[in-house]
Amino acid sequence: MEASSKKTTFESAREWISDHKLRTVGSLWLSGIVGSVAYNWSKPSMKTSVRLIHARLHAQALTLAALAGAAAVEYYDHKTNKNAQRYPKFINMNSFAQKK
Repeated sequence: MEASSKKTTFESAREWISDHKLRTVGSLWLSGIVGSVAYNWSKPSMKTSVRLIHARLHAQALTLAALAGAAAVEYYDHKTNKNAQRYPKFINMNSFAQKK
């Protein structure tokens, strides 16, 4: 096996994230909720309902950022023709009638 054909850990992680975008966004959402609840629980002056609302808002902001990142990766992949033929494999484009 050539050394140039081996993928680095970063390239492997990027490829996995590119192939599993929604799973990545869901994981970031869950980690955002858990992290924000843990952070807000350390503040004794806040009510529990306020802590949960803040946790949801932080996780929602993180999810929007992750979705924007996933959209940027998808745009870059299609711009560079990487995965450009991904969708025609699953969708038979000839079965859709076109207006002339």
